[in-house]
Amino acid sequence: MYASAEERAAGIAKGQALAADELRSWFTASADRLASGLDGLTDDQWQHKVVTAQGRTVPATELPWVRAREACVHAIDLGTGTTFHDLPDGFLTALVDEIRDKRGLVDLPDGPLPEVAARLTGRPHSLADAPELGPWL
Repeated sequence: MYASAEERAAGIAKGQALAADELRSWFTASADRLASGLDGLTDDQWQHKVVTAQGRTVPATELPWVRAREACVHAIDLGTGTTFHDLPDGFLTALVDEIRDKRGLVDLPDGPLPEVAARLTGRPHSLADAPELGPWL
């Protein structure tokens, strides 16, 4: 995670300017650093509290999910042809459940799980008559 909102904005701006092979290398290096850091955590450290970019305080045990969520959703945002239909159902179910809970939604739209996930994350979807939603993170 980024140390500040400014660092996050700078990272996003940097990523947008990179060629595909540079972006892939940057992502791979960051994934390797994260894996190395997580592999070194003790059982006690996994319970330490961390603050997310959204200001939520969560145990370190949530960090793998935070990374997976960010990497998968933003992989779709890159517009390279990856869609929510390419993501595993278990991931999509967890994503939809998280967004439903954070938004306090009682009812979810009818439709295929990938399209529901796309809609709830504010990405293009094929669901008819789905009202616009605000940011979810």
